[in-house]
Amino acid sequence: MTALLQQTKFLLKRYRIFPRKKLGQNFMVDKFVLQLIVDYAELEEDDVVLEIGAGLGFLTELLARKAEKVIAVEIDPRLTRVLRKRLHGFDNIEIIEGNILKTQIPFFNKVASTPPYSISSPLLFWLLNKNFESAVLTFQEEFAERLNAPVGSENYSRLTVSVYYHAEVEILDLVPKEAFYPPPEVDSVIVRIKPRKTPPFKLKNQKMFKDIVNTLFTQKNKKVRNALVKFLIKKVKSKKEALKIADSLPFKDRRVRELAPEDFGALANELSQKNLL
Repeated sequence: MTALLQQTKFLLKRYRIFPRKKLGQNFMVDKFVLQLIVDYAELEEDDVVLEIGAGLGFLTELLARKAEKVIAVEIDPRLTRVLRKRLHGFDNIEIIEGNILKTQIPFFNKVASTPPYSISSPLLFWLLNKNFESAVLTFQEEFAERLNAPVGSENYSRLTVSVYYHAEVEILDLVPKEAFYPPPEVDSVIVRIKPRKTPPFKLKNQKMFKDIVNTLFTQKNKKVRNALVKFLIKKVKSKKEALKIADSLPFKDRRVRELAPEDFGALANELSQKNLL
């Protein structure tokens, strides 16, 4: 048993904490992986780091030794109590109790975290609406593969296309499930996300792009024309007009799964010109 695993079990027992599956409570107990996350975050002395799901504070402690400030967010009041006792000697750690998706978070410029996997998708979209330099996070392997899946592959999804528009994604390292306690059912990976300074293609209307991506990926094996008809009928209130528009679109005979992110952008721009909103 590693020292970190031993310490984790001791703290959980001492504070009578039973990990909750509903909250995605799998605690990182591999010191090597924690150090990898810190190293990949490339922290400078003036960085303000956000940690989501601080747990028992092992990563928090390592981050605080490298950065100017750590904002440690934890939803479970049982764990924030442990955090405040364990980390009271650090004056550069701010502990916030709350749901990251609903809580006001102060300024940060980097993210380093092993967040609960139950919020992976909403957390990612929450982050992409923030202004930050880079994020180093652990995700379940299958989820991470969807982030930069090749066009046409099984894992290619609306998540792939949406994230591609906003950020560059790099898969850095595999993390075995045994690195957590209790171990999750699948392996994980460390991922680095960097927001794009310039989008990879121009959009005339971001809402239209989002709507088109979401609509088409519910029918990823259909041809674009057929997948869009119901969406268009809702906009123009006429099946005949909807079919006419669908037949005028680029890529209408391609399967949805065959479209590159740029193609979704071109479709959205074409439909934006038709004043369908």
